[in-house]
Amino acid sequence: MSSTILVVEDEPAIQELVSVNLSFAGHKVLRAADAEQAQTLIRAELPDLILLDWMLPGTSGVALARKLRAEERTKGVPIIMLTAKGAEQDKVDGLEAGADDYITKPFSPKELMARIKAVLRRRAPQLTDDLIDVAGLRLDPVTHRLNGNGMPLNIGPTEFRLLHFFMTHPERVFSRSQLLDQVWGDHVFVEERTVDVHIRRLRKALEPSKHDGHVETVRGSGYRFTAHPAANGSAA
Repeated sequence: MSSTILVVEDEPAIQELVSVNLSFAGHKVLRAADAEQAQTLIRAELPDLILLDWMLPGTSGVALARKLRAEERTKGVPIIMLTAKGAEQDKVDGLEAGADDYITKPFSPKELMARIKAVLRRRAPQLTDDLIDVAGLRLDPVTHRLNGNGMPLNIGPTEFRLLHFFMTHPERVFSRSQLLDQVWGDHVFVEERTVDVHIRRLRKALEPSKHDGHVETVRGSGYRFTAHPAANGSAA
């Protein structure tokens, strides 16, 4: 699925090469040449993943990684370090600063795409194209099709994204604000009660295959998707 990726790289040729390949792969690309510019872009829109060069003018990539990991809003954003440094200690330093992966220059676009896919699958599975099947509910992000016990289900685009997020994070409770950030994006400003409206629409879409009970209300906390709904139901 399309992701928003921030490329923080001060070498124009490398920034262009990486950005073009990401765009060809269907991703939205944000570009920054230094830490200050990167932070400005992040304040405006939280990216799904950051490709971060180690050696930047001014604040280093490692220092920026530490700063991002220390802040509540950015601590969960996956980071891949791009660097010419290949020594083992440099890799350790990058990972200890909060990087999820480390790729040494020069690298091939094919290798970079594979690393990005692997990190997203591990850290943000809702951004991958992997087919998901839970309790007879089968969701295909590539074809945007949903089936319940072999029955095609009609579902709106927002409800599809919401269900995709739920199914890739089963059994976890999410507040309305967390769902807004994860499904709508933290740069989109809508009322928290909007989530309730789309939860109702999602349950309605799942009714024909009797999967609506899998979307549970956790009173005082939010919502969760479970493979084993309570017998008495909690879809209030």
